[in-house]
Amino acid sequence: MSPVNRRTRIISRANKRISLGNAAALLVFASMFSLVLGFLRTKLVNANFHALGPESTDAYFAAFKIPDFFFFTVAAGALGVAFMPFLAEKLARNDKKAIWELSNSLLNLLAIVMFFVGLIIFIFAEPLLRHVVAPTMTEDQMHNAVTIMRFIAFNPLLFTISGILTSVQQTFGRFFFFAIAPLFYNGSIIFSIYIFQDSLGLIGLGVGALLGAILQLIVSLFGFIGLKYKYNAKIKWANPDFRQILKQLPARSVDQGIDSINSIVETNLARRLGEGKLSYYENAFILHTAPTLLIGTTISTAAFPRLNDRLAQNRSDLFRKDFLQILRVIIWLTLPVAVIVYFTRAYLARLIFTNDAPQIALILGFFTGAILFRTIYALVSRWFYAQKDTRTPLYVSLFAIALNIVLAYVLSRPDNYDVAGLAMAQSLVAASEVAILFVIMIMRDHKLMNKEFWSAMYRILSVTGFTVITAFIMLKLFPLNTTDRGFITLGAKLAAISGATILVHFGMSALFALDEVKPVIRKIRKLATATVKI
Repeated sequence: MSPVNRRTRIISRANKRISLGNAAALLVFASMFSLVLGFLRTKLVNANFHALGPESTDAYFAAFKIPDFFFFTVAAGALGVAFMPFLAEKLARNDKKAIWELSNSLLNLLAIVMFFVGLIIFIFAEPLLRHVVAPTMTEDQMHNAVTIMRFIAFNPLLFTISGILTSVQQTFGRFFFFAIAPLFYNGSIIFSIYIFQDSLGLIGLGVGALLGAILQLIVSLFGFIGLKYKYNAKIKWANPDFRQILKQLPARSVDQGIDSINSIVETNLARRLGEGKLSYYENAFILHTAPTLLIGTTISTAAFPRLNDRLAQNRSDLFRKDFLQILRVIIWLTLPVAVIVYFTRAYLARLIFTNDAPQIALILGFFTGAILFRTIYALVSRWFYAQKDTRTPLYVSLFAIALNIVLAYVLSRPDNYDVAGLAMAQSLVAASEVAILFVIMIMRDHKLMNKEFWSAMYRILSVTGFTVITAFIMLKLFPLNTTDRGFITLGAKLAAISGATILVHFGMSALFALDEVKPVIRKIRKLATATVKI
């Protein structure tokens, strides 16, 4: 094959859009692997550093709060939900020139902004940590936190560039490099634990995070192979679509920033409750976000381009149909996971923290409600974003953050629920936020929640009842003993409880004739009846 033909074949294969199912499967698989690396990273951090003392991991968790705040506020989610609908419209008209012009303008503008943000973080790291994030840290802990923060000061810039690049790729139906890029970030931090532990100690984690962000950006660049992307250093201020994007960015940016403000407030409150409690809370928080990322974020991300396409084609009927179908799948998948997390919270806490961790298990139990509603929110919010409405989720989030701060302060008092009160507040607020958005959605589209949807919800909840009973019985059969340690022992019990619970959930779903389980059954039948060629 000639070089020209080989190049043509590569480009043709690269430009081929994958289906929603394949995109979701790819993202779920990559996210699962990324989550495993994330858990391994946290477990290794816990195993090699202490929650108490001069090298307290409180400093490590606190150092990321301000960089995360600026990234989410200025760029993050705004890139996809405020940016991609415009790209989808251009792609529907096969106007690649307009796509590159919009992408370059946003890339150049946000790169300049995030560069100056990095300077602010680097210069004011100490006062930000001392007076805003974690005011009660000792001098040794403060030194570690400040140094780590300065190492990752420009990570928001690197993440912003990566985010724009992968948003463009998703519009073209490409998810591979978007899916695998974060793996390099987690992997880099894991390696830094062993490379810098003896020389830099906890500070070495900051070096690993910086190198990981650089690697993530490099990997993201490979996703443009075959797209004939043309970079231009100019910002097209006169472009009406670009100006419209800029008008929508603040609402979504503030919405994302609000969540980060909430995280900073929780960090401040957790640290004031005592040394080490921030680390306990962050460990539980990491565990509870896994289902949201694995189910809600991945499926919603894969579905978002299709939802955009439906509206770009003026097919509101298909938009409604696709949305409800995806929502049902998300709820059907999330409920058994939430049940498993609740019943196995002590197993998960000991697995990630290595030692006995009743504080983490207690906090994780109160996070169960947030698991369900945050996962649903990942798709519900995109219902609004696909229609270029970033203001409604913002207004609801403003109410939610105010409610969360009040509840967090009241519930986390030592005479109430202590640090577990922060998780309780999260669950209550997540439920309120989703409920409000659903009311608004129904008011705007009276045909949205039809009888078929409510019938499916009734059957899914009925199936979940059997799931709860199964998890409870399995917990009694495989109790957590005080001597249980290590991945093999804990993993085996977790696998037994989770496996039986999921098996019953799938079996009862088939018995209740749920549409969500039918593709699984077809896949199993296909594998069972497949002919093996020798």
